[in-house]
Amino acid sequence: MKHNEPVTRIMSTNLVTVHHGDPISKVRKLMQETGVHHIPVVSGQNLVGIIAWSDILRLSFGDAFNTDERAVDAALDHSMTLEQVMAQEPVTLPETGKIREAAEILARGDFHSLPIVSGQKLVGMVTSTDLIKYLCEQF
Repeated sequence: MKHNEPVTRIMSTNLVTVHHGDPISKVRKLMQETGVHHIPVVSGQNLVGIIAWSDILRLSFGDAFNTDERAVDAALDHSMTLEQVMAQEPVTLPETGKIREAAEILARGDFHSLPIVSGQKLVGMVTSTDLIKYLCEQF
């Protein structure tokens, strides 16, 4: 097992992001279209929050009743803002961090994605899946 490898080795840099102030329906559609389960919320290039698929599911129960997606989106967009739903001030790791540090943070089980930052600027993301793939490479 390699020790002290930089987190930049396994982080994703081609990220799907949303801008603070975007409607929740946009986030839901992006997640459905891309299969991404965690989307950073930015203001310019700075990270201001993160929203997960589980946050959307908690709000949107229309699928359980075969409700039209447009009706669900309209209800979401008119009842809540992205800022009310997203995790504000998410746990982050600096780009100088190590893979082991990312693993220790994600192993706590509170969430499954970790934004990587340079100051406040979002530069990448590491997920639990990234860590599992890295582990598989080691064997």
